[in-house]
Amino acid sequence: MFFEIAIIGTTASGKTHLANLLAKNFDAVILSLDSLCVYKEINIASAKPSKEELENFHYFGINLISVNEHFNVDLFIKEYQKAKEFAKLKNLPLIITGGTGFYLKTMIDGLSQKIEEIKTDLSNDEIYSLICKIDPDFKIEKNDTYRLRKWLSIYEITKEIPSIFLKQTRKQGILKNIEIYEIIWERNLLRERIKIRTEKMLKNGLLGEAKELFSKFHHDTKALNCIGLKECKEYLNGKISLNELENLITTHTAQLAKRQRTFNKKFQSVSLNFNEAFEFLKQKFMH
Repeated sequence: MFFEIAIIGTTASGKTHLANLLAKNFDAVILSLDSLCVYKEINIASAKPSKEELENFHYFGINLISVNEHFNVDLFIKEYQKAKEFAKLKNLPLIITGGTGFYLKTMIDGLSQKIEEIKTDLSNDEIYSLICKIDPDFKIEKNDTYRLRKWLSIYEITKEIPSIFLKQTRKQGILKNIEIYEIIWERNLLRERIKIRTEKMLKNGLLGEAKELFSKFHHDTKALNCIGLKECKEYLNGKISLNELENLITTHTAQLAKRQRTFNKKFQSVSLNFNEAFEFLKQKFMH
């Protein structure tokens, strides 16, 4: 029977494991809500599902583009529509899961009017300073080149304050009344899970993956500055030791988890302890 749910939570909270368990038992379709898993060449750093899992389950949103290509929420929405069409055709449940809550929130809240990007000689720092002065309500990271340029393009073309323009032109979202479940861990236990996962990623060849990626693509490519790869770059450049590498990845991942917890408060969700989540959700899938 077709229905759709979302499973959210911080990095290393076990969302993928839970989704795979539900897919194994109920043949559910899975849409990956992860901004790194879309890249074909990033496997270990993205904690991507294994080759066997991708072959055995109905996965969407994974291995879509190359590292040097740009992925945005528009493309994600198209992938969601493909996943939903497949699930409805096969009369199967659809699970949307992953750590990029921004994609889910956009599908619920809706997209704003699209503005073509303009060419500019301004640096990221210059655009960021402009935002702080003109549009302080526009929340953005200093190194987010795509969104910085998007802000500038809206400002230059429309002559309006971008944060206001985006709110005024927003269309209705495509996800209505979806049930959202958030996987919760006690902070110290999650930190330990993150540490174990970091150790496993390094053991499985994270440094080798990073070395190959940096040899093929420009070091400033946005996808290569994610947690895991940016620290590997510092190690490969001789700036940090192997022990520092592991500690930095663990620390930065824990900081990401904190930001994800804060962002996930924006959703109306049901909180579930990981150890009880499968039994709880199994009842829904059986009815």
